[in-house]
Amino acid sequence: MSLLIAFTAVLAVASAQTATNRFPDDFLFGAVTSAYQVEGAWNEDGKGESIQDYFFHNHPEYTTGDTGDVACDSYHKYQDDVQMLKALNADVYRFSISWSRVLPTGDLDVINQAGIDYYNNLINELLANGIQPLVTIYHWDLPQALQYIGGWSNELLVDYFVEYARLLFQNFGDRVKWWITINAPAGLVNGYAMNEVAPSQPASGIGDYLATHTVIKAHARVWHLYDEQFRASQNGSVGITFEMDGLEPLTNSTEDAEAAERARQFQVGIFAHPIYSQDGDYPAVVRQLVDANSEAEGRPRSRLPTFPQEEIEYIRGSADFLGVIHFETSFVTPGVTGESPSKTRDSAVITTSAETVPWGLRSQLNWIANEYPGYPVFITENGVSNSGGRNDSDRIEFYTGYLGAVLESIHEDGVPVIGFLAWSLMDTLEWNSGFTAKYGLYEVDFSSPNRTRTPKDSAGFMAEIFSSKQLPNQYNQ
Repeated sequence: MSLLIAFTAVLAVASAQTATNRFPDDFLFGAVTSAYQVEGAWNEDGKGESIQDYFFHNHPEYTTGDTGDVACDSYHKYQDDVQMLKALNADVYRFSISWSRVLPTGDLDVINQAGIDYYNNLINELLANGIQPLVTIYHWDLPQALQYIGGWSNELLVDYFVEYARLLFQNFGDRVKWWITINAPAGLVNGYAMNEVAPSQPASGIGDYLATHTVIKAHARVWHLYDEQFRASQNGSVGITFEMDGLEPLTNSTEDAEAAERARQFQVGIFAHPIYSQDGDYPAVVRQLVDANSEAEGRPRSRLPTFPQEEIEYIRGSADFLGVIHFETSFVTPGVTGESPSKTRDSAVITTSAETVPWGLRSQLNWIANEYPGYPVFITENGVSNSGGRNDSDRIEFYTGYLGAVLESIHEDGVPVIGFLAWSLMDTLEWNSGFTAKYGLYEVDFSSPNRTRTPKDSAGFMAEIFSSKQLPNQYNQ
């Protein structure tokens, strides 16, 4: 836990010497994208088809009709992207590697050197400009060839994922010191529960739990691979990042408080508890409810698989930091909704529409610190969408509030937050919303063949914060 020890020392100095609007000196700021959402070049230079390529080409009924075929054309414009990051004074760039760009079939029978060259060039360009790469190994774009054998619902995928990760550590680990194994598994497994998300496998309440089990085992195997074979020579950190939008009680009743906690355990705990808790395994409330519902449905087994004791011990503690993805907060009350079977129905909660409330992030960070003590926390995505335009005062207001909440978490609550990354560096293909939802600090002209990038007002605002490591006094709330 060297990262946590270092943070604690910095926090002690910071709390004594700095204003409450200042972040620790070694706090990491930066921005984020993912491969399918920005790279384009979907079938160039030997890249294989991914589940996102297949989904967006074959299921336009679930999308705006936009695709990631060209997206922001970052495959050809990565040098421009790095200059944008440099102008932001970013410490870190979080990007993902397209599995099917380096391994077109998903396996080691075909290694695509052109794909490896692309990521080497990007990493080298970042380092030449003083920016650390934070690599997401998997951001929802499984090679389609592996989906044909069941994708994440098939535990054999663990072996494929380990060999893919080994290839990345071998090729890039001498320069990459921050790794995220899997992005937002709660979103990933939705593709095994509903038609609207790739790979569009509507096995609700069964397929998503099978995929959950595989994801957790895959993460742990890759962490152990790094720990045993690469850490000594490469000296990096490996974690995983979770969707942790706020889930708060609708009222101050005991029933709503219990429902909110249950919702957190089904959203976050189901993935995080096996890795980060002191006990390991799935949260007790998740285990109990899914087992009971499975029995009531007349099934001979639980829809949620079981870890043997040796696997519980192997998975527990398999992370160096905990990643947080947070955009908004919803409010929770008890109730049964959703199809049968489904994770929603199992959780026995009703969730209201989401709101933008910065205190929701602070609340969630405190929950994490209490639930999973001993781990540095890295906010790997936070941002807000609008309909576009360079005068994005709404985005500045959003970041003012949420960065203020992070400062309160650090200085007042003692939560070991070590970094904050803005989603996103530029406008991207926002999954089913296509190019209609704009999250970027930079505007992208998707009607231009050059995919022209232009800074928004928020880019200048964030550049000042990234450089000074503090929220300007005029914005401090």
